[in-house]
Amino acid sequence: MSYRSVFRADLFQGQVIIITGGGSGLGRCTAHELAALGAQVVIVGRNDDKLQKVKAEILEDGGLVSSFVCDIREEAQVIAVIDGVLAAHGRLDGLVNNAGGQYRTAMHTISTKGFEAVVRNNLTGGFIFMREAYNRWMRDNGGAIVNIIADIWHGWPDFAHSGASRGGMFTLSETAACEWAADGVRVNTVAPGGIASSGFDTYPPEVKAKILEFPPTVPMQRYGTESEIAAAITYLLSPAAGYITGSCLRVDGGAPNARSTWKLQPARRSTEFNGFHRSVLPKLLQSDA
Repeated sequence: MSYRSVFRADLFQGQVIIITGGGSGLGRCTAHELAALGAQVVIVGRNDDKLQKVKAEILEDGGLVSSFVCDIREEAQVIAVIDGVLAAHGRLDGLVNNAGGQYRTAMHTISTKGFEAVVRNNLTGGFIFMREAYNRWMRDNGGAIVNIIADIWHGWPDFAHSGASRGGMFTLSETAACEWAADGVRVNTVAPGGIASSGFDTYPPEVKAKILEFPPTVPMQRYGTESEIAAAITYLLSPAAGYITGSCLRVDGGAPNARSTWKLQPARRSTEFNGFHRSVLPKLLQSDA
């Protein structure tokens, strides 16, 4: 069995695409889909064991993949990765800034150090990767960048640090879309809502309880799948999105559209898409959890 993408099998043949945070979750799924569509994928992350596991999966499935250990917050390491990719593969067609993270806590309890750490992870690191990809290749050759943000609309209580950094990435992407358009570089964002991924299992019990309360709060009454995010990323990287830049593609089940004036109804026909043949439901959502 292979990845069941809705896109043409050779869509990215001959292209080189970097995915940060490629060792798990959304990054892993996206790497699998792009590899299945012919791309030479480059997965980047801090944990080499995770990268090697995903690399082995993609190679077993017949895809092309290389990996680089990198802390995206460290400029020298990012530069080394970009230079390494160009040395190994000779080009860089796409960048998926997926790496990031946060922890749940009320805004008044966030330390300055904690706030800055999340901002460096979710915003500064992505900025460094964008800038170096542009300066070292895309300015002279074009390319596409997709930055992953979040459902940040109307604020994000208990995640003020992440909301601020993701909001910064949103406006940073809009700026880059304007400045870099003349060079043939498109920059867009994808904003996932509640997506069933391995990240669910990394939170403490009180956050997991909140996660389980999520589906009834959104119009589509369910979690999204990793494949639904990967498909959005794939579309924005593809030639079909050739006139799209500076845009944000929400993949959130309509979460920001829920209003107190409307009682949400049980969803009767909210059919999920899951093309990832190696997808595993988070333990939190398994019936025996």
